[in-house]
Amino acid sequence: MKILWLTNIPSPYRVKFFNELGKYCDLTVVFEKKYSSERDESWKKFDVNSFTAVFLKGKSIGVAEAFCPSVVRQLKRGYDHIVVTNYSDPTGILAIIWMKLFGVPYEIEGDGAFPGSSSGIKAAIKRCLFKDAKVCFSSAKLHDQYYYSYGVLEKNIIRYPFSSILEKDILKTTITMEQKRDLKKQLNMQEENIILAVGQFIPRKGYDILLRAFKNLPITYGLYIVGGKAPEEYYSIMKENNLTNVHFIEFMDSTDLKKYYQAADLFVHPTREDIWGLVVNEAMANGLPVITTDKCIAGLELIKQGENGYVVPTENETVLSRSINKILSNIHLKNDMTKKSLETASRYTIENMAKVHIDYWMTSEDKKLGC
Repeated sequence: MKILWLTNIPSPYRVKFFNELGKYCDLTVVFEKKYSSERDESWKKFDVNSFTAVFLKGKSIGVAEAFCPSVVRQLKRGYDHIVVTNYSDPTGILAIIWMKLFGVPYEIEGDGAFPGSSSGIKAAIKRCLFKDAKVCFSSAKLHDQYYYSYGVLEKNIIRYPFSSILEKDILKTTITMEQKRDLKKQLNMQEENIILAVGQFIPRKGYDILLRAFKNLPITYGLYIVGGKAPEEYYSIMKENNLTNVHFIEFMDSTDLKKYYQAADLFVHPTREDIWGLVVNEAMANGLPVITTDKCIAGLELIKQGENGYVVPTENETVLSRSINKILSNIHLKNDMTKKSLETASRYTIENMAKVHIDYWMTSEDKKLGC
């Protein structure tokens, strides 16, 4: 099968997915840009092993978007399936309009979305773009509802397990207390219980709420936030609340970051909004209970309340601190959540993600042949 995939930039998790998907089909991925201006240098390093990468030339119009009319040349080359993930970008919109005009079938995919996020002209455009899509690949129940809000029928939605994790990246057994102690010593972690957070230091991630929640927690809890250079606001919050057990860590490669995941006792993602939140997958793959908010689709999809973590309201430092303490003050609950997190992560892998796509395409080809 010849597959064409249209997207904006080669994000690390997508490149891993494309390399897996390319093992089972003749895959060409067309990128609008080589990298995003708001991402760190690690995003510029990637290996193309089993697919063909094409980088279009065009006019940059955003941190990760460009207008590339040359995409039409790629569409004319003849493919069995064409998937558009950049349907909100001018390049993706142009591609879909061209395919609609010339009767070329196409499919839509996104990482996730909250329903009702567009209105007026934007909503009308999306309804038009989604109307003739053969199928729409969805990552979650809320993502289904997003498609419904733009007129997509339930029968035309294919659910897939969105992830950045390969099967080999998931712990086979839980980390023992002795192993955790050794890792904490290596990383110079002095506190008894370690809470980890990973992400950009931007307001949307909600770290200000997490810092304020920390004033209600024991001094034996240490908070480690991996995200680069912390803004002055965070230091001000620490000073106001006399927080001496908070540590900001620079960006690091996946090998070093894995040590932090495995040294930690709990993962917290206090986001104000994430259309997915892959750090939730990564934390669970390392056996961590997870606390996140009701504005994180990964949390809403992967967390079973009280079984592998908690979903809490955004902007609520009281509920957040109580949830953290509930897990860390109960060793049996924490251990049970660790096992449940690993079970959940085992279903959300890049291999399973690729399999859903290949199975759908193979079934489509069988139908064409009347099998």
